[in-house]
Amino acid sequence: MEEIQSQSDNYRSSSSSASSPASRVPSSNFFYLRKPGSLRQPISFEDSPEWEDTDIDVRVEEGGDSINTAVTPASPTLSKLNSGSLPSPPLPTNAAVARKIAGACVVWKDLTVTIKGKRKYSDKVVKSSSGYALPGTMTVIMGPAKSGKSTLLKAIAGRLHHSAKAYGEVFINGTKSRLPYGSYGFVERETTLIGSLTVREYLYYSALLQLPGFFCQKKSVVEDAIHAMSLIDYANKLIGGHCYMKGLPNGERRRVSIARELVMRPHILFVDEPLYHLDSVSALLMMVTLKKLASTGCTLIFTIYQSSTEVFGLFDRICLLSNGNTLFFGETLACLQHFSNAGFPCPIMQSPSDHFLRAINTDFDRIIAMCKNWQDDHGDFSSVNMDTAVAIRTLEATYKSSADAASVETMILRLTEKEGPYLKSKGKASCATRIAVLTWRSLLIMSREWKYYWLRLILFMLLTLCIGTVFSGLGHSLSSVVTRVAAVFVFVSFASLLSVAGVPSLLKEIRIYASEESNRHSGALVFLLGQLLSSIPFLFLIAISSSLVFYFLIGLRDEFSLLMYFVLNFFVCLLVNEGLMLLISSLWQHVFWSVLTLVSMHVVMMLSAGYFRIRNALPGPVWTYPVSYIAFHTYCIQGLLENEYLETSFAVGEVRTISGIQALRSAYDISSDSNSKWENLLVLFLMAIGYRILVFLVLHFRVGKNESVLKLCRCNHDTNNTR
Repeated sequence: MEEIQSQSDNYRSSSSSASSPASRVPSSNFFYLRKPGSLRQPISFEDSPEWEDTDIDVRVEEGGDSINTAVTPASPTLSKLNSGSLPSPPLPTNAAVARKIAGACVVWKDLTVTIKGKRKYSDKVVKSSSGYALPGTMTVIMGPAKSGKSTLLKAIAGRLHHSAKAYGEVFINGTKSRLPYGSYGFVERETTLIGSLTVREYLYYSALLQLPGFFCQKKSVVEDAIHAMSLIDYANKLIGGHCYMKGLPNGERRRVSIARELVMRPHILFVDEPLYHLDSVSALLMMVTLKKLASTGCTLIFTIYQSSTEVFGLFDRICLLSNGNTLFFGETLACLQHFSNAGFPCPIMQSPSDHFLRAINTDFDRIIAMCKNWQDDHGDFSSVNMDTAVAIRTLEATYKSSADAASVETMILRLTEKEGPYLKSKGKASCATRIAVLTWRSLLIMSREWKYYWLRLILFMLLTLCIGTVFSGLGHSLSSVVTRVAAVFVFVSFASLLSVAGVPSLLKEIRIYASEESNRHSGALVFLLGQLLSSIPFLFLIAISSSLVFYFLIGLRDEFSLLMYFVLNFFVCLLVNEGLMLLISSLWQHVFWSVLTLVSMHVVMMLSAGYFRIRNALPGPVWTYPVSYIAFHTYCIQGLLENEYLETSFAVGEVRTISGIQALRSAYDISSDSNSKWENLLVLFLMAIGYRILVFLVLHFRVGKNESVLKLCRCNHDTNNTR
């Protein structure tokens, strides 16, 4: 304790610019801070129009003993953004009035999260954190990097990774229960958006995926989300840019990711780093928008690393973390007083959040060491000499013995002693509806973005023209058989290899799926069927255009049925290749490794396809079994050659003829059965289905398992008796 006291005195001397602890607290005359008297006022909302699903509004009085519920009637006015001096912005005459959202009381008690490390679940990321969030307020979890902010947020929302375990209790309206679907929204730090869609289109498709009912009923929900996040001026602009058109700034993109969750009209909104990659102006606009959203009754809980003084004044409650330890939970201004009482008053000209992070961020120890070295070399340079570990221990000890911690415990008891209304699970869109929506959305994206299939169509046409001109004028003599086999092999193999250009687009689709699946907007089967149905028209366009050019330049047999089989065979080959690319992209989820793996696999399949060496002559282990049977090139080439040479003959001299099968034996091995080409087509079709089954398993067990259900421990008997 003497060491802590001496270090505290040193820190206090370095902050001597303020005359007293009270002067450290900014004056309430600033526009961004509440009046001091409003800290303990009961939470109340002005009445405003209800959502269509007539949610129940939960009112919580901090000085009361229970959770009171009431149905709020309609009113044309907005709630104020702040109970203090921050006014609501004036509304235009034709502006839509924000609708009332029924919030929910969230309480977490003694929440501890462990992560699986070298030892089994040995690393504690969050340690015995307790707090609450009330309707109509913004509760922020603040702390330096790797302090456990995002982990605590995910633990409260029940979205922890499968490698983490949570212990403790989470109450929703006084009840220990999981958050049902549609009752909350969760915005990740980095959300994958679809750049080729406008803001209104993106939100409309999101509403179609999430909400049941008819299409026309969801337009009003989308417009409400656009108004709530102040995206009216950007509603018809493309999100990420298209061709030469510029996309949205980072601030507006962040608003769109939040608006996507608002179409569900959630009671609780969790946002991980809403100010991520935003400048100071965009950050202030974002927080004012969220403050306006909170004024409608929604419960907001989010994490933040650092904020300006203006942004800091908009927070209602703050949970301060460092190395998983809770250093403070309570009102925003009370946190300033807590630091002052602990011996770390905030200087007048310094931002409160900067001051908090300066005191509890262990990275400053390296800066202190550098400053001391500079002081030794160049004289008195800095008076920064506070040990961060000592500051953290001092703040933690002060908080545990303070009245703030006692008031938090009292408030948690009041919020959990009686059960409030249960949050209802909102219905989902049917699987058929979601498949149709994903198919149509993917068709729209693929038609707008040239990197999906238009680029591949151009590459295929150029490749086909090159192959066709190189192998043109072969004729139908016996001497042309070997050369025509080479042309078919080059066409199938090189075209399949060029399809690797679509890997970046497939990875983008997988990231979109992972983002939507984490919030249960989509599913592995729905995604696969939607992607398959939307890709079929483009793949068929590539197949028929390339096949027609190749077929007539090479001079294959001029029969319509044979031409249609050639097109169908090559189309199914492209489907198989697309499934293979989806599988490898889902496994790696990285462009470089996916492309490298696919190119290597294509080379191995080309070697075992029976062209460089007849299939029966390949070494039995590995090359014949199983590589030549796994390679789809084998069945595609064999089917095309059987389509061309079955039931044909070539003259040898004047009286002797040989069949097309005999003519091929020196170059390629095909079957003499007239149905063999259809058997090869069936094998290709089954391979296309098989690859997508493997993709489904990978998406379901690997990509989709980015969250796990929060496992809460029940209270022991003594705790129940205490309550």
